Amino acid sequence: MVAVKLIPLLFSWFGIVLVLLRGFSGRRVPVAATGVVGFALGVVGAFALLRSYPGELSFGIVRGVVAGVFLLLWGTAVAALYRNTMREFHVFQGEKLVNASFYAVIFTCTTSIIAGAVCTCRLPVTGGTILALLLLVLAAGILVLAALAAEKMLPASLTVSQPALMAAVVALLLFSASSLIRLDLFSPLSMKVMKFAHDFVHQFFESMLIPDHLFIRTYLWGYIGLLFGNGVGFWGGMIIWFTPVVLILLSIRFELLPSVAHIRQGAKRRKLLAAAIRERRIRLVIPLLALLVFAAAAYRSSYPSVEYWDPTPVPVLASPAGEIVIPKQGEINLEDGKLHKYLYKQGGKEARFFVLLNPSGEFTVDLDACAICKPDGYGQAEGTVICYYCKTLIPLETVGKPGGCNPVPVPFTVKADGVHIDALTMINTWGNTVQATARIKEGGK
Repeated sequence: MVAVKLIPLLFSWFGIVLVLLRGFSGRRVPVAATGVVGFALGVVGAFALLRSYPGELSFGIVRGVVAGVFLLLWGTAVAALYRNTMREFHVFQGEKLVNASFYAVIFTCTTSIIAGAVCTCRLPVTGGTILALLLLVLAAGILVLAALAAEKMLPASLTVSQPALMAAVVALLLFSASSLIRLDLFSPLSMKVMKFAHDFVHQFFESMLIPDHLFIRTYLWGYIGLLFGNGVGFWGGMIIWFTPVVLILLSIRFELLPSVAHIRQGAKRRKLLAAAIRERRIRLVIPLLALLVFAAAAYRSSYPSVEYWDPTPVPVLASPAGEIVIPKQGEINLEDGKLHKYLYKQGGKEARFFVLLNPSGEFTVDLDACAICKPDGYGQAEGTVICYYCKTLIPLETVGKPGGCNPVPVPFTVKADGVHIDALTMINTWGNTVQATARIKEGGK
């Protein structure tokens, strides 16, 4: 089962090595050797990190590194577009930089370390065993040899510029990270965009002291409400996600052609320009493939191949004393580490909540909703719970703590017979928390 889950990550590693070998075509042997060593270093480093800090911190560090290379791609894309459309910009030296031995080794080593760390995070039980790590490094080495053989079969005309190389490598790293919900970047990015839109509208109206009825007509509120739909986060995230590759494609497409004013023969000029245009079109191949990989990563993030534990809420009643009592044992075992949902109704009102035994061995009782999003509820998978509305991942260690998209905690008491919750407090907490968010409709209407 673990081997099957590693297939997409190892496939991405094969693609990374293949692109690096073609991008640094004059340094194939150093690149291949550096790739194997770097991957092994990434595996060892991630294993030590996961064993030393088995909580969310380890995954957060690896995810932060992947996010860092994505930001670096943004800078590279902007610089490439400016450089290829303005002759006077000479910070980067194009292919001279790509073929430099030092740059080749550093870039390959960094990329390989990140790839090895991401693959190790995929192994179960905080990075797997020593045998699993050895097999992972061995598989990576075999794929490097396969990439060496495959790269020789590629047409010699298929060249890779530095920005295209960066785009392809980052795309494959993001695709690898998207296979783990705790390393995925696209869903958190969409959430951040949505939160920014919500906060901006709120702060703007508050700072401008705009009332509901004097300056804005009723139908305009419908358009403003679009900013509070989850579609804003998704499409905003898509723009940020794809823009670097699009900029690189534009930088190649609008790259200035060589000057032919000094050539008198018309046929020679046309031949030179035709060759330059043909070469430019070929250089578009790798960024276009990177664009497809970015799309695949976004799709995997939006539709992860993970089955979330999401039990049907069990109806519960309150005792004559006004307490909801959830037994620890019985048909449902509260101590199994799973999220267990319940539904309480009182006087035409209802509240949906769950009980969970967190990794520290303590119970927590929370609403099946947060104070930010529409109350679509939560599911549980791979050491996290996920908000179904905005796809935010919340580590199990932080469930029970207020703030952000965390489920809203509810006061409770643990006794010998089970978990005791005040029924009136539960109803009031649900009503006060989701009264505003429950009115948010799909699409912001």
